[in-house]
Amino acid sequence: MPEVIIIGGGIVGLATALKILEKKPGTNLLLLEKESELSAHQTGNNSGVIHSGIYYKPGSLKAVNCREGYRQLIEFCDRENIRYELCGKVIVATNERQLNALENLYERGNQNGLKGIKKISEEELKEIEPYVNGIKGIKVPETGIIDFKEVSLKYAENIKKLGGEIHTNEKVLKIVPGKNSVVVETSESSYECKLLVNCAGLYSDKVAKMTGQNVNVKIIPFRGEYYKIKKEKQYLVNHLIYPVPDPAFPFLGVHFTRMINGGIEAGPNAVLAFAREGYKKLHIDFPELAEILLWPGFQKVASKYWSTGFGEMYRSFSKRAFTKALQQLIPEIQKGDLETGGAGIRAQACERSGALSDDFLIYENEFAVNVCNAPSPAATSSLSIGNTVSELALKRLN
Repeated sequence: MPEVIIIGGGIVGLATALKILEKKPGTNLLLLEKESELSAHQTGNNSGVIHSGIYYKPGSLKAVNCREGYRQLIEFCDRENIRYELCGKVIVATNERQLNALENLYERGNQNGLKGIKKISEEELKEIEPYVNGIKGIKVPETGIIDFKEVSLKYAENIKKLGGEIHTNEKVLKIVPGKNSVVVETSESSYECKLLVNCAGLYSDKVAKMTGQNVNVKIIPFRGEYYKIKKEKQYLVNHLIYPVPDPAFPFLGVHFTRMINGGIEAGPNAVLAFAREGYKKLHIDFPELAEILLWPGFQKVASKYWSTGFGEMYRSFSKRAFTKALQQLIPEIQKGDLETGGAGIRAQACERSGALSDDFLIYENEFAVNVCNAPSPAATSSLSIGNTVSELALKRLN
């Protein structure tokens, strides 16, 4: 009988499994993933950015996990010979109204312990990013690029070396608690274990309810769509280039990202997906969409952000509008310079009150640890989050 079953083969589930086995060698551990491959969703479709932690409120779980996760990730990659590049990024203020927010970001970066961050003038900005439109900026040397799917597969390799089992193509259908154990029924088999760890990402709220957890959030899927910059125009971007975040919008805004395997992505936008795995614009799962629309929290979010939401949706269908947004940072970018890229889904926890949870949410009950919100920078933070969740799990087992 497995002592621990982990549900979800994304980077957080894998990091948690790895940490449990490192802390308590010999633990009988099984990880279940419903897809035929690991890291098929959020991990495999993100932008591959190693985040520095400059955006996050000092002392928050996001900030603490990002900084510690960053350190552990770099050490892991160095040890396992995984390619990454600390290419740095610039955060750019394009007008006077953004200068206060830029200053606040700089202060947050210092409070969070970032090394080498520097305010840069318009002239200094032009030296490192000649084609950027900006009046001031912040240079963040610790930001980098990586392939997080490669990282997660290396986690999986180490899990197996430590005696853990990983089963793909096993969707969890039912969870039945007993007196001293819990039964997990899947599409392929049935397992009994002492403890469950839920890292199911886009379906974490549903799995949490299966465990009997009273969860006052619903996962709302937001699709982020990217364009790729054609090869002949890639000279326009040297670093990662980000705008100053709009405080009236819960996402970072479109930006330019160099990729570890070559090329440059532009995006993402943030549009409501009509299915939890709705990677295509017209992919609609009517029961899932109805759940979203009927959730009181989403209704409050929609009433607050309806104008911004319609703007994002318009940009999703209008390449011209998307290009216009990118031109705020790099005016020389033209519609013809962009090719359609990929898309990812962000699992955003939305509270009944209408708040979009901005930090990690971990719920515990008698026999389960439920990770119900692991927003960006979860990939950067994965080993730190895995450490936190593994400690909660092992405390229960012991």
